[in-house]
Amino acid sequence: MTGPSDLAPLLEIDRLSVSYSSRGGAIPAVVDLSLRIATGESVGLVGESGCGKSTVAMAILRALGRNGAIVGGSVRFRGRNLADLDGAGLRALRGGEIAMVYQEPMAALNPSLTVATQLAEVPMIHARVGKAEARRRAAAMLGQVGIGEPDRVLAAYPHQLSGGQQQRVVIAMALLGDPSLLLLDEPTTALDVTVEAGIVKLIADIGRRFGTAQLYISHNLGLILETCARVCVMYAGQIVEEGPAEALFRRPRHPYTQGLIACIPLPTNDKNARPLAPIPGQLPPPRHRPRGCVFAPRCVHARPGLCDVGPIAMERADASARQVRCVRWRDIAAADVAAEAPPARPPVPIGDEVLRVSALQKYYPIGEAGIGALISGEGIRTVKANEALEFSARHRETVAIVGESGCGKSTFAKILLGLETATGGAVYFAGDEISRIPVGSRTPAQVGALQMVFQNPDETLNPSHSIGAQIARVVRRFDKERRGFGIRGRVLELLDTVKLPREFYRRRPRQLSGGQKQRVGIARAFAGNPKMVVADEPISALDVSVAAAVTELLMDIQREHGTTLLFISHDLGVVRYLADRVVVMYLGQIMERGTTAQIFAPPYHPYTEALLAAVPMADPAVSKREIVLEGPLPSALDPPAGCPFVTRCPRKIGRICEVEPPPQRKPVRGHVIACHIPLDELAAIEPVFSAAPDAAAE
Repeated sequence: MTGPSDLAPLLEIDRLSVSYSSRGGAIPAVVDLSLRIATGESVGLVGESGCGKSTVAMAILRALGRNGAIVGGSVRFRGRNLADLDGAGLRALRGGEIAMVYQEPMAALNPSLTVATQLAEVPMIHARVGKAEARRRAAAMLGQVGIGEPDRVLAAYPHQLSGGQQQRVVIAMALLGDPSLLLLDEPTTALDVTVEAGIVKLIADIGRRFGTAQLYISHNLGLILETCARVCVMYAGQIVEEGPAEALFRRPRHPYTQGLIACIPLPTNDKNARPLAPIPGQLPPPRHRPRGCVFAPRCVHARPGLCDVGPIAMERADASARQVRCVRWRDIAAADVAAEAPPARPPVPIGDEVLRVSALQKYYPIGEAGIGALISGEGIRTVKANEALEFSARHRETVAIVGESGCGKSTFAKILLGLETATGGAVYFAGDEISRIPVGSRTPAQVGALQMVFQNPDETLNPSHSIGAQIARVVRRFDKERRGFGIRGRVLELLDTVKLPREFYRRRPRQLSGGQKQRVGIARAFAGNPKMVVADEPISALDVSVAAAVTELLMDIQREHGTTLLFISHDLGVVRYLADRVVVMYLGQIMERGTTAQIFAPPYHPYTEALLAAVPMADPAVSKREIVLEGPLPSALDPPAGCPFVTRCPRKIGRICEVEPPPQRKPVRGHVIACHIPLDELAAIEPVFSAAPDAAAE
């Protein structure tokens, strides 16, 4: 039985199998899965997309849809088989005893109803209270989930709230039914790291305060380590390893768990000395899972005649209640991962300056009285999206721009690519000043030299055109040497470069996975041999294994072509691994810039310090200080008069921060911090990360 516990189980899943019907026959999503969760216990369920994690949650709620069914095993809650519940029993269970927090809050909120109406429904239905009492409980619960102005939020519609507020409302909605079990399906994926840190702390506090058991579903292993006491690793519909979180992360037993952890850019990783090791291959289709070990086709430790003979059962691995589904786990040590890691690579030599940004400004005029005000010029206010940006990038260098949503990262990228024009300042690229030249007025050479990899490839790939045609269009326009009969050959070379099969030339985007589509986006960006590629959150929506492969692919291509990479992200874990230099932005301004080593060690800007503390750390050997920023990002329409970070800064030193713009302090050459705090005090700040004491031997 997976998930042994000394406590009586609140939820007990025994040999669960779930299938979905289709025209081609039954699709087995979950196979022979067993799991127990005790009262007040937090359990993490991790694995790649498509492994069946969300299906488990839907099976618990019996919300599998018309084509989904439990075809084997049982799900018991408080000892009662949920298959025995009728419609009324299920309605009482859902939102009452068992509640769920979904990945996308706007998918769970009705845009046409106020927050008050939606929250009040829960106690009115499950607690049978009147509207006034339901509203009072809703306001009280909003306060408990960290919303400071509950009355204002209750009167608002969902679209009037920030992403973090929307997610807190959804959590409040789940808690209003006083559930015993909370299902959390990727509840922080779409949030900034600072908001994510607040939500993670909130979820942990909820478990302690209300004694609520939690099943936390995620592919973010750092979050799971920070929130869960026990972890189940899922692959191809099965649990392949289970155990206490810290023990599992310190010494993973199953090769798949080892592979997932090897994909994470930990503080000990270095892109040259210790590259990431992506898991080879892909998750097998549900109808074509191999015999024996389902991970065997991707496992370097698999042995014919041993691992392909099944079925393979879970077995106890050690005294800490660890279990593993692997016939060779005794022969496989965690040290094997380091021994088989990719070889070290020499550092890439940095060349001459390619990009120079000087005092760049981008303002958007907004008329309070509508379009008439914009025409007359009366009542116009200004959104300062970018203010006095100063930095540079060099040949073959990776420069990261980090910060929360709304800080101006993507606005700068649009100016660089000619999708917007600057209000003031200058952008010099390859010797040309391009800040006021829209993309339609740029020369083909200027357009081809600057290309972009977008966050969501589905929004940039034409679903009606083949992959080959879409890449060929770029080659035809920007690669002078390949215009004509050489275009197809060039496209096939690009598919080879991004490690996609050549038969993908004729496929449509719908026939590709998310990671494969992103590789197509990368191939298209590099098709014209650009001097610089802007990568805007290119891996934020990908599984850790796919993200590691895409990250290594970007660096391989950069080495081969000498491309400068401008990497836009809010994930400082990836930035630490990937970037040579970092620019930290907040509310349209640069708070700190310098080399990666300078940014990740004191002296910090207080905002940089908070961003670092918000990074989920999937390494129990590294401890991290807790810093949770309070309050939302100020409006760009009405920014603070002094330091833009003053309204949220935990290190504010007085009125000077409110009324005077901060000075540019320079600890060393190339490192700039915009802060009123003296440098000696910033240098004395305790590092965010530190090595934790070694765990006791298992």
